[in-house]
Amino acid sequence: MSHIAAFFDIDGTIFRKSLMIEHFRKLIAFEIVSPEIWYAKIEKAYLDWEKRYGDFEEYLEILAEVYVQELKGIKKDYIELIAKHVIELNWDMVYKYSRRQIEWHKEKGHYIFFISGSPDFLVSEMANKYGATEYRGSVYLVDENNCFTGELIKMWDSESKEKALSEIIGKYDVNLPESFAYGDTSGDYSMLKLVGNPITINPNLELLNMIKDDESLSEKIQIIVERKNVIYKLTSDVEII
Repeated sequence: MSHIAAFFDIDGTIFRKSLMIEHFRKLIAFEIVSPEIWYAKIEKAYLDWEKRYGDFEEYLEILAEVYVQELKGIKKDYIELIAKHVIELNWDMVYKYSRRQIEWHKEKGHYIFFISGSPDFLVSEMANKYGATEYRGSVYLVDENNCFTGELIKMWDSESKEKALSEIIGKYDVNLPESFAYGDTSGDYSMLKLVGNPITINPNLELLNMIKDDESLSEKIQIIVERKNVIYKLTSDVEII
């Protein structure tokens, strides 16, 4: 018997912020990373985005590169301890629509999978909080002393997420035409395209353009925008201005 599943991206889809950014801020607060690193390498990209001159994805990409390098040589146990602290503080800072959908899928008895580009030690904690069936995140490699090497197996691009989905689909005998996927960026494109019920939440411009260019996806996708205390449902022919 095949099963209905719901595949969720986390950052920007469930969580209103970025788990990695919140973790990075805590690393600075716990003096694992020097505040000078932020001012020297990240602050400009952050301020450009905050003032809406720059793009959030550019800011995130710069921060991610610094984040990987700053973790190098640090014990994984210590980083996981801080990760638990981050999730305890932030796990419920989510979109109302996403929280509601997770509960709906649980009530229906659907499998719930979190597939995120955030580090797996953060994704695992978030998955536990929401009772996800299983999860996939970017894997940060460690050496024989359990210290981070500065290398990782990414999970934020469309190709990697498609590979993860293929593993899960086979393992759980997922009924794709009846299943759901939720995402917000181009990295979620393959995930949205594979299922019968794709839903994008606050999509970025790149994903929205990909949807418009893909007739098979645009015909079936729901576009959800949540702002303030209002949730909007848009059609795929929404005008971009």
